[in-house]
Amino acid sequence: MSEISSTALIELALNLTNSLTANDRFERLLSTVRQAVPCDAVVLLHVQGDYLKPLALQGLTKETLGRRFEIAAHGRFEQICKSTTPLRFAADSPLADPYDGLLLAHEGDLPVHACMGLPLLSDNKLIGVLTLDSMVPNVFDDIPNRTLDIIAAMSAATLKTAMMLQQLEQHSKHNQQVVAELTHEALIKDGGELIGESASMRKLKQEIEMVAASNFSILIEGETGVGKELVARTLHRQSSRRDGPLVYVNCAALPENLIESELFGHVKGAFTGAERTRTGKFHLASGGTIFLDEIGELPLAAQSKLLRVLQNQEIQVVGKDDVEYVDVRIVAATNRQLRDEVEQGRFRADLYHRLSVYPVAVPPLRQREGDISLLCGYFIESTRRKLGMTQLTLAKNAIKVLSDYDWPGNVRELEHVISRAALRARSDSHSPIVRIGLTHLALMLPKDKVLNGGEPLQADNVYKDAAQTAINLKQQTDDFQRQLILQYLSEQNGNWSATAARLQVDRANLNRLAKRLGIRVSKRIEVKPE
Repeated sequence: MSEISSTALIELALNLTNSLTANDRFERLLSTVRQAVPCDAVVLLHVQGDYLKPLALQGLTKETLGRRFEIAAHGRFEQICKSTTPLRFAADSPLADPYDGLLLAHEGDLPVHACMGLPLLSDNKLIGVLTLDSMVPNVFDDIPNRTLDIIAAMSAATLKTAMMLQQLEQHSKHNQQVVAELTHEALIKDGGELIGESASMRKLKQEIEMVAASNFSILIEGETGVGKELVARTLHRQSSRRDGPLVYVNCAALPENLIESELFGHVKGAFTGAERTRTGKFHLASGGTIFLDEIGELPLAAQSKLLRVLQNQEIQVVGKDDVEYVDVRIVAATNRQLRDEVEQGRFRADLYHRLSVYPVAVPPLRQREGDISLLCGYFIESTRRKLGMTQLTLAKNAIKVLSDYDWPGNVRELEHVISRAALRARSDSHSPIVRIGLTHLALMLPKDKVLNGGEPLQADNVYKDAAQTAINLKQQTDDFQRQLILQYLSEQNGNWSATAARLQVDRANLNRLAKRLGIRVSKRIEVKPE
C-alpha cells in the first residue's frame, strides 16, 4: 500500500480554507481517505462526553447517523479512545464490531472482518475517532504507519476546524457550554436530543436558538407525542437561565382544589390538611424556568391567578396576605388550539396573549420528511443499550414502511414501536446481530393504516413482494415440511401410517399436504419437480 498522495493532501488542505459547510468538509475528508485506503466503510465520529456521535459516514446505512455509541459499552471504541496511535483489530478479535450488519456493500447480517480505528487528537486531547472497516480480513495490515499518521492528522484538523467555526457562529464559549449541557441531558434521559434534519426541524431549531436568549414567555404548540417537553428543556438549556432550575408542572394532573397550593405554595394551617408549610413550584423555579405542560387543562379560576404572575412577576402564597416577587420565565405547552379555546370561552384571552409572546410550533412527525431514519437510528441504539444486546439493526425495507405511516402518536409512538419490535425481534433471533424486520413491525402497527406495496401490512402478506425481502416465509415453511416428511418416510420405509404417527397428524391430512408439496412414493421416495 503506497502512502497517501501529495495531491490529495493539498486538495484537502485547500478545502479547509474554503467557505465550505462542515458537512462538505467531512464528505471530502472521507472520500480522500477511501482513495488512500480501499475499504467498505469509513466513519467520522465526534467525542461528546462518554459517547461517540457519528458526524459523517460512507458505506453504512443512513440510520447509523442517528445512533449515539456509548464508549464504555463498545470494547473497540473504548480501546481506540484510550490509544494515542492508530489501532488495527485482528480478524478474530473477540470484541464485537459496532457496525456488524450495517455495511451497505454486503447483504445479510455479516460480521465485519477487518477494522481499524484512528484516535483524533487536538492539543493532546481526544476530539473524535475515524474508523475504517472492510469485509476482507487483514486488508489493513500492510498500510504504512506514515500514511495512517497523515490521515489522522488531516481528520483531526478537519474536525477541529469545523468545531472552531461552529463555536464562532454560536458565540463561542456561551454556546459551547450549552451544547455540552444539551448533550449531557440527551444521554441521561431518553429523547433528550432534538434529532432531525428536515426543513421543519431546522426551522424549529432556528426559532429555539433565536428566542431562547430572550426572557419572553413561550407557548409551545403541537400534537401529542411530538416532543414539547424536549423543546422546553432545550429552550431552558440555551437560555441565560441555564444554570437555574427547570421545574416541570403537569397542569392536567393538578387537583382543582390544590392548584394554587401546588403553584404558589401554602403556609401551615392555611386549609384543612395543610399540616406543614409547602413551597410552591414558582418559588422552586426562581432564577430559572417553569414549564407548564398541558396549560389548556387549567380551569378558568386558576388561569386568573396565573395571569398575575405573568403581568407583575408576583405570587400570593395560600394563607398569607402579602405578595411575593419571583424571577421566573414561563414556558407553557399544549396540544389544544388555544385560539379556538379562547373563542369558545374555555381559556382566558388575556392569558393566552401573555403566554404566546412568541409561539413555537413543533411539527408532527408526518411533516418531517427524511427524519424517520435518523430517529430510528437513535431509538434503536437506545433500545439496544437498554436490552443489553450486542447489535440491533433495521431491515432496509422497514424505513419505507415506517415513513409511509402517518404516526398519529408522533415521535413517542415511533419510539414505542421500535422498542416493542426490538423485543419481538430478539425473541425470534438466534444471532448476536438482531434485525427488526417487517413481520416484527406488522405486529406493532395498525394493520389498516400501514401499507406495503399498496396492501395492508399484515403478517400474511409482508413477504409477498420479493423485491422488498430476500426471505420468502411460505417457501421456507414448505421446504422445511417437505424435508421433514421425506426424512420420516425414509426412516419408516415409505410407510405413510407410521410416518403420520411420528408427525402426530392424521394420515389423510398428511397425504394431502404431501401432494401439495409434490411428494410421491413408489418403489423409492421421490419429489416431483416444481
